Amino acid sequence: MAGKTSENFEQQKEIQYEAKKTVKRRVWDYTVITAASFLYAAAVSLFLDPNSLAPGGVTGISIILNRVLGLETGTWMLVINIPILAVGTWKFGWRFILSTMYCTALTSLFTNLLAPCGPVTVDPLLAALVGGALIALSLGLVFRAGATTGGTDIIVKLLRIRFPQLKTGSLFLITDALIVTGSAFVFRNVDTALYAGLVVLVNSLLLDLVLYGRDGAKMFFIISDRPERIAERILEELGIGATYLSGSGAYSGNEKRIILCVVKKHLSHKAEEVVRQEDPAAFLIITSATEIFGEGYKSIFSEKI
Repeated sequence: MAGKTSENFEQQKEIQYEAKKTVKRRVWDYTVITAASFLYAAAVSLFLDPNSLAPGGVTGISIILNRVLGLETGTWMLVINIPILAVGTWKFGWRFILSTMYCTALTSLFTNLLAPCGPVTVDPLLAALVGGALIALSLGLVFRAGATTGGTDIIVKLLRIRFPQLKTGSLFLITDALIVTGSAFVFRNVDTALYAGLVVLVNSLLLDLVLYGRDGAKMFFIISDRPERIAERILEELGIGATYLSGSGAYSGNEKRIILCVVKKHLSHKAEEVVRQEDPAAFLIITSATEIFGEGYKSIFSEKI
């Protein structure tokens, strides 16, 4: 009887320890999201918005609407995101969307609060470079904390569900290109639109560096007790292929199905999140893959010169 009581006590201690770890991780994540939201708002209010640079996404639309209809840019960011977040909650659930709601609300608030402090520079080139760099840094921090900034992230995710044949990168490129082009007509200045395009380019290049360094792609080996569910979500949500490898535990002798997949850099954090959500106890190995040949990547015939 005493042995069972001691065992229950140890289990309770372990549960409490895990609960404390979870709370600490959540507090840290939301602290990072808060700092990242401030950086994003600084990029918009101090560099991009005062120089009429609309760099795609909800931010670009908000800057355009600010000029056309009035109302503060940060307020437009919140207004546009409300229906998008509502649809995202309906489709993906509260767990996915809660931190995104927090990030969106804070970014909108900080953007309005910092607006009177800008601009830091009236040189559009400097504004594009610094603004794009700050956005890349803030997005990298947000993604690492397990959140998104809402807006086109959710729209693209919804479009990928409806049209799985479309590529994520292509959808982002199309939406950003349309908004940047629209800004040329609204501001009646092609140079301004070109500088906005530079913001998109700087953001894209630096975001990859912030999140993944210089690696071309990531190769995942996933050993889990729920391989079917993980593979299903990788196929459906990320639109990438996966392969089952056969293995067995050296100690237990149990047969296991190991998932092997190669993930492009901008989707790597999402693949990690899928594994974490489906099986926190999974054994995950991530390595760099610098050259990949096959469908969705390079052709071994045309590009290996």
